[in-house]
Amino acid sequence: MAFHEVRFPLSIALGASGGPERRTEIVTLGSGREERNSPWAMSRRRYNAGLGLRKLDDIHEVISFFEARHGRLHGFRWHDRGDWKSGAPGVDVTPLDQTLGTGDGERTAFQLVKSYVSGGASYMREIAKPVAGSVRIATGGAAMEEGEDFALDHAAGMVTFAVAPGEGVAVTAGFEFDVPVRFDTDFLDIGLGAFEAGSVPDIPVIEIRI
Repeated sequence: MAFHEVRFPLSIALGASGGPERRTEIVTLGSGREERNSPWAMSRRRYNAGLGLRKLDDIHEVISFFEARHGRLHGFRWHDRGDWKSGAPGVDVTPLDQTLGTGDGERTAFQLVKSYVSGGASYMREIAKPVAGSVRIATGGAAMEEGEDFALDHAAGMVTFAVAPGEGVAVTAGFEFDVPVRFDTDFLDIGLGAFEAGSVPDIPVIEIRI
């Protein structure tokens, strides 16, 4: 299998539903108390891009995208309209949005990450599919230049500095990103009951690890 660096059509995805999924195992004890455990260290996103009644041109675009990915075989990019940048959706990206780590004078590679914080608890998510041209990097609060100060692997979200950040220097970043996904079906059930229109009520999509 391969990953295709293409994004699911935004016009088709408009109106999609979905979000993060966790897996929690719960055992209820004889006392009524619970023991809870999660076998997943990271969450996983699920979406459904099912279409209501749309023009046949839209249906054809979905078919083309699905066939080019060979159903579930190849991954692709997905734009999550609720969570697609280093800060909140309504806030501009800055190079200080997220902390990637702290320099030690030797380390040159840093993975893009996004932290989710609430009520004193947090979760750190690796970002593997940054959007080209959106990534801003700073070391010690000073903005860096892509291509001169650092290189970015847009297919993996890895930042590599030309010169290792110094001891104790904070490495920060701001960015837009996509979610790596695949179709979660090998069959599109297409309804063609209307004149010059059709529907695909179920197009399940699931996040994959890169």
